[in-house]
Amino acid sequence: SDYHWKMDKITEAVAATQGEIITYNKEPITPAFFSTSNGYTENSEDYWQNELPYLKIVESPWDEELSPKFLNQIILTANEVQQKLGVNLSANVQDFQITRTDSNRVETATIAGTAFSGREIREKLNLPSNDFTITRKNDHFVFTTKGYGHGVGMSQYGANGMALEGKNYQDIISYFYKGTAIETLEQAAPKLLVQSNS
Repeated sequence: SDYHWKMDKITEAVAATQGEIITYNKEPITPAFFSTSNGYTENSEDYWQNELPYLKIVESPWDEELSPKFLNQIILTANEVQQKLGVNLSANVQDFQITRTDSNRVETATIAGTAFSGREIREKLNLPSNDFTITRKNDHFVFTTKGYGHGVGMSQYGANGMALEGKNYQDIISYFYKGTAIETLEQAAPKLLVQSNS
């Protein structure tokens, strides 16, 4: 079955990489990942506050073709938007002022005079991505999204696309996590090994 085939691949991958760790300047990284990009990954500081030098925008063109989650539409009533965002939407509110990050995700959106980060809107409205457009249709709002997840780090569908092109895990890791190295646990973190054995 499909499940067993996938589990066998996961078990094989875990065994093949046992004892390896991804590092940046000899320190273990935060290996952020997500499902589907909008065509690009996101800078860490554009979604979270921390700027991590290995979590930078890279192109991920594979997602659009491979991921069933690439494009989505969420329709919410004006009442739902008002309640979830805590704004007062008059019938004539059509304009939304939006600024975007370098990866085309929403950085800020001003709705009915209130400014929100793209992340806030994504989380409050439960949108799949913070790359979205907003259209008002009478008493409904249509949010058209691209991608699925926060967008920081490795795109799972992007990684799969690279693997289908014959790239190995080292290629994929170094592509999505810029300037990192794959080291053995003994090389990278002898202190961690000593602590775990005591």
